[in-house]
Amino acid sequence: MKITSIALDLDGTALNSRGELSIGTRRAVAEALERGICVIPASGRPLGSLPEEILAIPGIRYAITSNGTAVVDLYTGRYLRKYTLPEPACEAVLGLTGPENVAYEAFVDGKAYAQKAYVEDPVRFGAMPAAVGYIRRTRTPVDDMESFIREHAGADELDCLDVVVRGEEKKKRLWRLLEKEVPGIYVTSSVPQLLEVSHSEAGKGPALGFLLEHLGLKLQGAAAFGDGDNDSGMLGLAGIGIAMANASEACIRAADHMAGSNDEDGVAEGIRWLLEL
Repeated sequence: MKITSIALDLDGTALNSRGELSIGTRRAVAEALERGICVIPASGRPLGSLPEEILAIPGIRYAITSNGTAVVDLYTGRYLRKYTLPEPACEAVLGLTGPENVAYEAFVDGKAYAQKAYVEDPVRFGAMPAAVGYIRRTRTPVDDMESFIREHAGADELDCLDVVVRGEEKKKRLWRLLEKEVPGIYVTSSVPQLLEVSHSEAGKGPALGFLLEHLGLKLQGAAAFGDGDNDSGMLGLAGIGIAMANASEACIRAADHMAGSNDEDGVAEGIRWLLEL
């Protein structure tokens, strides 16, 4: 079936390890748009942290942000669909994770906030050194993060909540605990140090399904690229799911095809292949 849409994860997928969009990937995306294919950035990032070099590409109109919490029309700024994390779920997440020596990030109305100590020294909390610049550039530091989170959850303004966890075993244990003990949430992860928690109806897969139905496009004609656990639902739902060579095991299992890594212009390679179908 002819490809009519391409959902494109950003970090670790369309963006290289320096957080940049390569010339080859930019050209491939532009060619897809010129052929009438709807290209949809689908990111764990909130709206306010989407890269300008992505937003500046003519023809990109819609985006899936905050791991599917929000679907936005970039031309008008209007949310087509948006969920917030319910206050009881938020309180339960804080209660279970607070004693575990973790830090927090919170997305509120498309903007990112994070615990001041984490912003000042992300590596101490498990972030990769290459991510330090991005974290400091996009996160507004907050001293009392738990109070900040509770305030905005109570006002029904909390898009989603990230738990910053150092150590893979602790992360797996908390992931299992949250899924078992807290109803009404969706838990995923895009990078090693984060557990990303949002409304149960969120997720890139459901968001992509919603947007394609809104646009009158078929899932069979959709392709999706990704590298993280948070991309696996989207890759499994799309007609053609493409995992990067640097993808997580869960993402690879959900994929139909593999592409080169994000540092090898894997997305450009994959788009060129799709255009020949």
